[in-house]
Amino acid sequence: MAKFEYAPAPESRAVVSLRESYGLFIGGEFVPGASDETFKTISPATEEVLAEVTEAGQADVDRAVTAARKAYEQTWSVMPGKERAKYLFRIARIIQERARELAVLESLDNGKPIRESRDVDIPLAAAHFFYYAGWADKLDCAGFGPDPRPVGVAGQVIPWNFPLLMLAWKIAPALACGNTVVLKPAETTPLSALLFAEICQQADLPPGVVNIITGAGQTGRALVSHPGIDKVAFTGSTEVGKEIARAAVRKKVTLELGGKAANIVFADAPIDQAVEGIVNGIFFNQGHVCCAGSRLLVQESVYDQVLASLRRRLTTLRLGDPLDKNTDVGAINSPAQLAKIRELSEAGEAEGAERWSPPCDLPVKGFWFPPTVFTGVSQAHRIAREEIFGPVLSVLTFRTPSEAVDKANNTPYGLSAGVWTDKGSLILWMASRLRAGVVWANTFNKFDPTSPFGGYKESGYGREGGRHGLEAYLDV
Repeated sequence: MAKFEYAPAPESRAVVSLRESYGLFIGGEFVPGASDETFKTISPATEEVLAEVTEAGQADVDRAVTAARKAYEQTWSVMPGKERAKYLFRIARIIQERARELAVLESLDNGKPIRESRDVDIPLAAAHFFYYAGWADKLDCAGFGPDPRPVGVAGQVIPWNFPLLMLAWKIAPALACGNTVVLKPAETTPLSALLFAEICQQADLPPGVVNIITGAGQTGRALVSHPGIDKVAFTGSTEVGKEIARAAVRKKVTLELGGKAANIVFADAPIDQAVEGIVNGIFFNQGHVCCAGSRLLVQESVYDQVLASLRRRLTTLRLGDPLDKNTDVGAINSPAQLAKIRELSEAGEAEGAERWSPPCDLPVKGFWFPPTVFTGVSQAHRIAREEIFGPVLSVLTFRTPSEAVDKANNTPYGLSAGVWTDKGSLILWMASRLRAGVVWANTFNKFDPTSPFGGYKESGYGREGGRHGLEAYLDV
């Protein structure tokens, strides 16, 4: 890491008012759990305990589903779409008004740099509510047939890498279509979802339309297998996704799971621009991205040039305090995730790949891992096959476009890919052959609420975002 003499620019924690303990949000109110079970959520950058959170059990899941069913039948599904739209629009405006507070809370609880939560996560979360507010009274025009009906009560389980943004991806289209929701955030990042519960109260959302229950895997299993749930939406690991698919038999299900995306750089690509895309593709959010460009495929003739430029760029990244506006790489979300990243990185070295990281002083407290690049990687290496979900890049080479396609598709995943070239015809040729739900051209990690997102193979099924994201929440 580059060592610059600079003045730190920390964001103020004073904009966030944390409670010592949080209950469950059921029926429009914060309520205690049926038992006294709680867990602590901590800051991954400092290991500081931020709050104590209720662990929801089966009785709590029953209460939340009952509240959602009552709201669905008596209030939300019978409300005209233009009235539902007003609530979604109001929620979007409140997210904007409380953006600074949400950004600080997200970085505290998740470990991501404040620049990312401030400039990406929160604006995109608001944009999803604005977008689906526009659809709420236009469902007849969405191409799903006359008089499309909501599915019912949606059980939603979201991950820890983009807590508020994943919440928006799930809740906004569900509400626009007339469904009610029971949502479980990840146990390591529940705070922005609980603040969103306060936003629902501030927006005067009818009680029971959105319910938020907190807990770990057992709570999630109780939710997705509950007989009162009509629709299940899950974002997370492929392993858990398979369990959910089995548990949610006879329910409508969408799964957005793991990835091992290829970022493909051709010899005629704008190298400096491509290097920025490579850095964004794998080191954005510490690599905690399902569609991260964790496999870099470089055409042989420009391999040395790309690698030298990439290493030079990595020496300018700053790792440290997530609340410092100068920080590029924040903390790893949890000790468990850090252990997984370390284990796979050590496996890469043991299998013969060459490991490189820029000079970097890691903070003493917290969970940290430096940006890491592996060269000399073969397709048989674990670091080229398994999802690491951290700031670790595997570099491979190719000679022809056909070889690039074969190597990119040589994975059980199929969530995303990036193609860097000056030829539009080559981009279209590659995009038609890559088995990936999203193919970016001369960019990476660009998202918009109007555009559908989802995967192939073990990256899941169904689409979120855009008009396609409505279908999962309609009985069509």
